[in-house]
Amino acid sequence: MNEQQKEGKVAKTIEHQTAKIPSDVYLWTSMTSMGVSLTLKLLGKDKLSLFVGQWAAPFLLMGIYNKIVKTEGSD
Repeated sequence: MNEQQKEGKVAKTIEHQTAKIPSDVYLWTSMTSMGVSLTLKLLGKDKLSLFVGQWAAPFLLMGIYNKIVKTEGSD
């Protein structure tokens, strides 16, 4: 592998630590943020509801990244 394509020390450390987290945590965190968003919307807190609701996608993306690191590994 080309020397320029290797993971840096920080990336390897992050991957090592995040690989310890079960993938379900990311899914449930995403679902929880959607539920909290719905609750805030029902309480009439529209702006806060939108803010919290936007957390779902990043949590799911972190879960996908976590799964890739666990199955494919890093360098």
